[in-house]
Amino acid sequence: MASLTETHPALLWETPSLRTHAEHLDRAGDHLWRVVDAKGAIRGHLRVIADPLGIRYRAERLHLASGAFRLVGEFWDADDAVAALRN
Repeated sequence: MASLTETHPALLWETPSLRTHAEHLDRAGDHLWRVVDAKGAIRGHLRVIADPLGIRYRAERLHLASGAFRLVGEFWDADDAVAALRN
C-alpha cells in the first residue's frame, strides 16, 4: 500500500514547530528538513511520513559514503525525533 507522500509527491508540508530552541529546521525537500543546532552544525534530518494513524516523524542521518539516509528512529512527535539526533 502506498503512503500519502508517495501518492502525492508535490504536497508541500509545513515546517514542524519545535518546543525547544536548541535546534531549528531548514527545508531540504518537500517532506525533509535539516536539523541544525545553535552553532550551525547539521545534526541530521527530519522527514515527515503520512501514516494511516497520523503523521510520523523520522530522524535520519545522511551516510556520506553511500549517499543514503540511515534511519535513527520513527516518532509521533517532531521534538522526540529531533532529540534522537542529539546523541
